[in-house]
Amino acid sequence: MKLLTKTEVRNRVCYSPQHVARLEKAGLFPKRIQLGPNRVGWVEEEIDAWIQARIDERDRS
Repeated sequence: MKLLTKTEVRNRVCYSPQHVARLEKAGLFPKRIQLGPNRVGWVEEEIDAWIQARIDERDRS
């Protein structure tokens, strides 16, 4: 399992950290993992699945 940093997530999804936080709060984006007092990460597989779901949604239209 690989964890992604805030920068890596931003580069993959092209959203600002603030928008990612809003989506997380709304339950529309994978939740971060608190790794330490000043460090968070996201599970790479969950981010990839979220992106794939967006692609699948696009292709159904």
